[in-house]
Amino acid sequence: MNQVVKETNLQLPGSTKVLHGKVRDIYFFEDKVALVVSDRISAFDVILPRAIPYKGQVLNQIAAKALEDTKDIVPNWVIAVPDPNVTIGHKCEPYKVEMVIRGYLAGHAWREYKSGKRSICGVALPEGLKENDKLPQPILTPTTKADEGHDTDVSREEIFKQNIVTEAEYIQLEDYTRKVFQRGTEIAQKRGLILVDTKYEFGKKDGKIYLIDEIHTPDSSRYFYKNTYEELQNKGEKQRQLSKEFVREWLMDNGFQGKEGQQVPEMNDEIVNMISRRYIELYEKVTGNAFEKSMNTGNLEDRIQNNIIKAIN
Repeated sequence: MNQVVKETNLQLPGSTKVLHGKVRDIYFFEDKVALVVSDRISAFDVILPRAIPYKGQVLNQIAAKALEDTKDIVPNWVIAVPDPNVTIGHKCEPYKVEMVIRGYLAGHAWREYKSGKRSICGVALPEGLKENDKLPQPILTPTTKADEGHDTDVSREEIFKQNIVTEAEYIQLEDYTRKVFQRGTEIAQKRGLILVDTKYEFGKKDGKIYLIDEIHTPDSSRYFYKNTYEELQNKGEKQRQLSKEFVREWLMDNGFQGKEGQQVPEMNDEIVNMISRRYIELYEKVTGNAFEKSMNTGNLEDRIQNNIIKAIN
């Protein structure tokens, strides 16, 4: 098996604290952050026991390209990408809301609709929709960002009522979200893909709004193949998709949905390698570039640590 970046405990001069997330490890400095994208994989808010080779590199490099492709729409946090698994950027104060935007009825939105709900986050949905149908227009279904556990759907009105974000700033976040989603949609179409839904996170520094974290990767976004979409939809068959949903489906097929008492099914080498191949395939489809595997001959943690130190100093 290939080496993987499962966890990091880097010794970085000047670092003030570190946060270990489900997938990313964030090292804080005075005015910057170094975001290390590990090969960990999570689903249903659970970190799965096996890490996926090259997954971190895929996510980091797709995000770097997508952020570069949208920086004319909204300023983003990126300063440098000094390592295949690392992005260094501005330290921002994150907004406590994730901007989820959906062009199609899929995933969580479909599960809510199937259960009988005809309104998500205060947005009304028409009757008679099928799974993966295109929505009349993209809808915003924001969630409040949980420090632990599940994020929670929240309406625009509730955001204002609870003063989670000021009205003026939230309207700006909505505008950025729609424009970045439109750009992502256009880029995906050129690659023969449909950008189905995604989420964006924003932060603030010195009074300025920045797009932060990552965008348009399979951890935050869902893609369908454009050339088979209509045919499969008309037949009522499952869409061919490039996203993390295939991991969730594999878990559900094996009796796991993150509920109490459920056990994560065994992830053998065959499953791990299949997931790795799917991530690499998505990289190549989304970027239009051949994936170049990072040279993982030495200690990966040493490589990452040395590249961050060089970039920060």
